[in-house]
Amino acid sequence: MRFCVLLVLAILLLDQCVDSQSQRRKKKNRKYNIISDRKKWTVFQSYSSNDAIPTMPPAPSSANTSMGGGTPFNVGGIFPHLTLTADSEGPRSECGTGALMPWADKLYVVSYLSVPNAGNGTGLYSIDSDFQLTKLANHRSTYANRLLHRESNQIVIGAWLIDIHGNVSTFQDLLHVRVAATAEHLTDPKNLVYMLGMDGPLWECNVYNLTCVQLFDLVQTLGIPAAAGEQPHFKAAHTMNDRLVVTSNTFEEADFEGVQDGGRLAEWTGPGNNWTILARTAFVEVAGRRNFGKVIYALGWDYRSVILKVFNGDDVAYRKWQTYRLPKASHAYDHLWQTEWPRIREVETERYLMDMHGMFYELSPLGWAGSMWGVRPVCQHLRMIPDYTSFRGMLVLGGNQVSSIFDNNVVTGQAQSGLWFGKTDDLWGFGKPQGWGAVWRRDSVTANTPSDPYLMTGFDKKVLFITVLNSTSPSVGFDVEVDVTGAAAHMAGEEWFPVASLTVEKSEFFVFPTGFSAHWVRVVARHNAVVTAYFHYT
Repeated sequence: MRFCVLLVLAILLLDQCVDSQSQRRKKKNRKYNIISDRKKWTVFQSYSSNDAIPTMPPAPSSANTSMGGGTPFNVGGIFPHLTLTADSEGPRSECGTGALMPWADKLYVVSYLSVPNAGNGTGLYSIDSDFQLTKLANHRSTYANRLLHRESNQIVIGAWLIDIHGNVSTFQDLLHVRVAATAEHLTDPKNLVYMLGMDGPLWECNVYNLTCVQLFDLVQTLGIPAAAGEQPHFKAAHTMNDRLVVTSNTFEEADFEGVQDGGRLAEWTGPGNNWTILARTAFVEVAGRRNFGKVIYALGWDYRSVILKVFNGDDVAYRKWQTYRLPKASHAYDHLWQTEWPRIREVETERYLMDMHGMFYELSPLGWAGSMWGVRPVCQHLRMIPDYTSFRGMLVLGGNQVSSIFDNNVVTGQAQSGLWFGKTDDLWGFGKPQGWGAVWRRDSVTANTPSDPYLMTGFDKKVLFITVLNSTSPSVGFDVEVDVTGAAAHMAGEEWFPVASLTVEKSEFFVFPTGFSAHWVRVVARHNAVVTAYFHYT
């Protein structure tokens, strides 16, 4: 027994000596190989040391953009080798992700400058299933448009058409202009599409001979007071329900003060008809499907809150525009330049994702009996997201990362846009929904006339502040009512539910009980007055 114990101790001592010699040899070798080791491996810290990811650093060669297992190098869904950049040599503008479009087994991407010829390096790109980025065309302009042209089996993105084989054609007339949106044609959808320029021109373009003809200067047609300082900034267009709907998101200090209006939501039903202005404030998006009630959604804002306008195309009794209000998650998106193409996109089959003023919302394309259901907040965020889409089962968010923009920002160099790849449910891990906004703000309110419905569902703590700025009565009564079904009382037998009555001389606030929730809330004044009614959700 004693001999066995001594033998085991001897073996353990020998192993320790061998390990010590091995470690010394490794240290000695590392003295000479440390540079090559650094070239091979770098540890990138994510959120904590437990999440450290050993990866190979990015390299220009496509063969070196993956780890040994074939996984492309990324940090939290960001792939550095897929970053879109503008050249650093002046003039320095920006490099936003204008449009993302999955097509023919690839993801097509177009980047944009602030204005034409204000920089270099932007272009049209494709990304394949191996995450290889290919630049298909250079340009020096501004594009944020995409459309599937069903009749010719091509997509329109930027100034280009791409067929199912990847062949690229160019609208030469559009290479030096800013194109904000593409929409189907009202009378000749087989051959033509509408192209909306950011500065107001509306063209119709032939998808076969690639010629474009200008139809309108919408700055003049829609009476935008450009001479008074309002900068035209058209953003979206959509054709459905026998109408073309366009948006301009002009919004500056005069719009905030309520003394001038430069933004527009407008529609046109075709040749021989005049344009109809639906709203005179900033609007950025319009979208809709051909089925599920043929609902058109238009997204905008004013100095009160976010605005969601809804047109139910299938139901004759409700074939009109209705207005809803939503909170702003951030005021950092208020100026026309700061609001770069918030979108309503289908990211899962027949399910919309809506992004507006720093908040993502779930939105249903479905609308029945004049009702619009299914809108609820998902998360708040700080990212600038000019477009997003689905590709290979992933949610892809475009970007517009920090840039100098004509050297107004002198602590930033090269303009860039990174793409984020994840899954839709990842958004629930972003910032918790919070926001604020008004149904009335310095507004003259008529007695017994309800405010617009204001979104209430999906937020925790809710407070309503009411200020009476002017009234012939010493005090003003207010009723607070909620809708619990989501129909906003558009259906018979589903009425608004009263939850509080307030008497206000100057200012009062009402704290909704902990855990209280409903879909929509509105306020009704019992007297004529000038009123601010502001909701804070935290």
